[in-house]
Amino acid sequence: MVNRKNVCKACEGTGMLADDEEWQYTCTVCGGDGSFSPGDRAEPPSPINVDENNRLLD
Repeated sequence: MVNRKNVCKACEGTGMLADDEEWQYTCTVCGGDGSFSPGDRAEPPSPINVDENNRLLD
C-alpha cells in the first residue's frame, strides 16, 4: 500500500495515466508504482518514444 503522504500527484497513486483519447500508459513521473517520495526524480529514466500524434509507444 502506498503511504498517503507520498502519493504521486500525477497519477493519484494508481500508477497509470491516460491521454485525451483514453489510452492508458504507465505513469512517467512515479514509474508506475504510485508513490513519489521527496528526492525522487520527476523525469523518466530514458527518453519517451511517441508517434506522429504524440501518443506513447510502450
